[in-house]
Amino acid sequence: MIRVSIFYPNTEGSRFDVDYYVNSHIPMVAGKLKPALKGVWVDRGLSGRAPDSRPPYVVIAHMLFDSVDAFRQAYAPHATVFRGDVPNYTDVEPLMQINEIKLA
Repeated sequence: MIRVSIFYPNTEGSRFDVDYYVNSHIPMVAGKLKPALKGVWVDRGLSGRAPDSRPPYVVIAHMLFDSVDAFRQAYAPHATVFRGDVPNYTDVEPLMQINEIKLA
């Protein structure tokens, strides 16, 4: 099992519409990635390590797939659509990381 995580850095002056992301973008992505997508979570940053500090990321999304190949095969046909929707909710350049889950 692998987890694909999309990180949105919390940069000064950036814009992020969490409601649009959760209610429009993620449902659209999930619909296009099924049946390969096994689960999706969205975390909204509240704080950094120090009390009342800015979190390093405004949002982190996590998606589960059986394998890297399953993710790539599901994602590739829709990548342009997914990237095209980004300006609707943020001006931040997202970062992606693919992880093998070793303990759950």
